[in-house]
Amino acid sequence: MKTELALYQALISINVPEQKANAVIDALETDMLSRLATKADLTAATAELKTEIAHLDTRIAQLDSRITIRMGFMLSAAVGVVIASLKFLH
Repeated sequence: MKTELALYQALISINVPEQKANAVIDALETDMLSRLATKADLTAATAELKTEIAHLDTRIAQLDSRITIRMGFMLSAAVGVVIASLKFLH
């Protein structure tokens, strides 16, 4: 309300007709109510992001475990191939 009054007074002080000043204030108020995020909107979005990040952290931990196991198998296979080739060559 304070902003609307200050804007109205500023428009009137530069000789904007009262009807047009009211139209500007109404348009601004409509935009502010429909386009700007409120604190509740930001709080909800933050909660959603935190949930998504927690889910992604869990998924990354699972993938990290899987890749560690795969690397272990590949290392074991490589060592087995080296040992077999050494026995074959001697």
